[in-house]
Amino acid sequence: MTQRTASIVRKTNETDIAVEVNLDGTGQYEIETGVGFLDHMLEQLSRHSLIDVKLTCKGDLHIDQHHTVEDCGIALGEAIHKALGEKRGIRRYGDALSPMDEALTRVALDISGRPFLVWKVSIPQARLGEMDTELFPHWFHSFAGSVGMTLHVEQLSGENSHHIIESCFKGLARALRTATEIDRRKADSVPSTKGVLGG
Repeated sequence: MTQRTASIVRKTNETDIAVEVNLDGTGQYEIETGVGFLDHMLEQLSRHSLIDVKLTCKGDLHIDQHHTVEDCGIALGEAIHKALGEKRGIRRYGDALSPMDEALTRVALDISGRPFLVWKVSIPQARLGEMDTELFPHWFHSFAGSVGMTLHVEQLSGENSHHIIESCFKGLARALRTATEIDRRKADSVPSTKGVLGG
């Protein structure tokens, strides 16, 4: 099987990001964004999707976290998109119910080439650690757009902000694992009647 790996370097006046991914990994990660809680969530994403991720970001944190969070979502999504190539053999769809104590999140996605985010999540706290929680929908939007996926994230229950957002990332990870896995029965074909997935 062709190795499904990719590297991305993304430099702007606001951030300098390097990403490496291996879709057929074991969930190994080396992540350093300068935002501790974001690091923790991306580590969860890697571990539970089994996608190996190396990501470093030097961002303009002296201003705020917005550019770093958004651009890390873009760069990681671009790397996964690149690693997917023509998307031959992937399952394409994935979904997960992700419980964490009192919090429960439903995540469903389609690596369709049509980026779209439905975000129905309410986070009680304004900050988690040093991270502004209003930035989480920006990360998910940026990530979905760069991968080229339709992504639905819906909070079914939850009171603790940490539990709520971690269940979102773990649900995304488990759904992504399913969607990016190769279906051995159709490993040589693109999972679409069109014969191609956009993007």
